[in-house]
Amino acid sequence: MYSLDINFLKDRPIYQKNPHKSRGISLPSGDLTPVYVGVALGLCFPAFVGTSWWFLQAKNGELEQQIAQLDQENKRLETEIGNINKIREETKRVKAETQGLVTVFDQIRPWSAMLQDLRDRIPATVQIENVKQLPPTPAAQGQPPSNPAGGLEVTGLARSFNDVNDFLLTLQQSQFLKSSESRIITATLVDAPIPPGINSSANGVQIKLPQVVKYTIQSSLSDVPASELIRELEQKGTVGLVSRIRSMQQTGVISK
Repeated sequence: MYSLDINFLKDRPIYQKNPHKSRGISLPSGDLTPVYVGVALGLCFPAFVGTSWWFLQAKNGELEQQIAQLDQENKRLETEIGNINKIREETKRVKAETQGLVTVFDQIRPWSAMLQDLRDRIPATVQIENVKQLPPTPAAQGQPPSNPAGGLEVTGLARSFNDVNDFLLTLQQSQFLKSSESRIITATLVDAPIPPGINSSANGVQIKLPQVVKYTIQSSLSDVPASELIRELEQKGTVGLVSRIRSMQQTGVISK
């Protein structure tokens, strides 16, 4: 006899095959927007990086050109600045030389003007025998002389000591001399000299003249610039020097 074996275990759910299971790649179901966005970003990012790199390279090239132009401009400006500095140094040198010449010129004291000033100031009872210019007083080592113009020494005869004092007072008022440094060096009584052509023992008579005062006065020349003594120079007839000073004042070399 035949027996019938029926296996009911295979009919259990655990032994049943999954009807939805497949061997291929399964696509997600539902909304696919995130997938598309991801794909789009994946494609756009390399393009963005490439575009940014190209833009930066172009910008770097532009900046390098600008830097090269600025370097050339800087070199040109440095050359011009050097030329300007040379011109300034040359201008300073010329101004210094001009100022030195003006200073020397402004310290000129015409002897004609000073002698005329002495003639105008000497009293009638005073005679001048000699006028001598004195050199500047030596200064300390490394220092300029206190008065580069030097000084003046006047010697002569006066009727009395008072006349010598009067002469000194008038000299102290002169614009060509320093009043504080004008002084009497010597003043002594001496026999008056016999005028030329007069015989002191004519007809056996001895002629004896009264005594007079032999004096020596010294003074330092004024350090006031000649441009400030135009009025005095004009009064003493120094026309040439005054004209030159006024010409330099008009050009601005000497201030008015």
